[in-house]
Amino acid sequence: MSEMFETVTLYLSYPFVQYALITGILIALCSSLLGVTLVLRRFSYIGDGLSHVAFGAMAIAAIFGLANDMLLVLPITVLCAVLLLKGGEKAKIKGDAAIAMLSVGALAVGYLLMNIFSPSTNLSGDVCSTLFGSTSILTLTKGEVVLSVVLSLLVVALFILFYNKLFSITFDENFARATGIKADAYNLLLAVIIAVIIVLAMNLVGSLLISALVIFPAMSAMRIIKSFKGVTVLSAIISVVCAFLGMFTSIVAGTPVGATIVAIDIVVFIICYIVGAKK
Repeated sequence: MSEMFETVTLYLSYPFVQYALITGILIALCSSLLGVTLVLRRFSYIGDGLSHVAFGAMAIAAIFGLANDMLLVLPITVLCAVLLLKGGEKAKIKGDAAIAMLSVGALAVGYLLMNIFSPSTNLSGDVCSTLFGSTSILTLTKGEVVLSVVLSLLVVALFILFYNKLFSITFDENFARATGIKADAYNLLLAVIIAVIIVLAMNLVGSLLISALVIFPAMSAMRIIKSFKGVTVLSAIISVVCAFLGMFTSIVAGTPVGATIVAIDIVVFIICYIVGAKK
């Protein structure tokens, strides 16, 4: 036991581990807060579409050799989120079909561009790490950590500030409109926040596993608690704990960060499902 404690203390003393844990925990927290709303509104598939858009934008950033790819990836992802939301009702291609086409198209174009123009000699490794997450979370610079922390805190602040409005449009959007709530504006805010979370989570779990970070904590909490506020709080706790355990296990055991976090999320969901069934 003492040897394990010494090992944990040793790893936690490294700055790059501290940066990774801080960033990862904040990203997990943000994902869980929005995850409850997305699951209840059956919007969880939007995460997949936007994550693939972010992959395509990241491929373009890599081709141009941008030192901070977030400067390109974030605006493109936010723009696509807004277009999906605002153009959804008037577009000829609607709903899940539009998201599916955008998702597959961005993924294919991104991989094609990386294959043709990427200067890297390890294309397979670059693609795999981008899609499934890698130890890139351990190589974050102090500037990237600060940016991630600021954006994460902004997301949490917006969620707390507009909690009642998000609650209203989650359960009955028509009633919310009838009471004078500007549902379109809050749907737009939700889309922008989702896009920010998707971009932040790319370094943690990769573009293909982001939906798991959003869905599993919310679904686990719903097995045990029925109130919206209770589910949100428990989802945040589950997400943060799973992210911490997943990242630390990955660092110690050398396993992929994203897959390890998702695997722990799955185990927790099974436990919550069993507990909920017995209740």
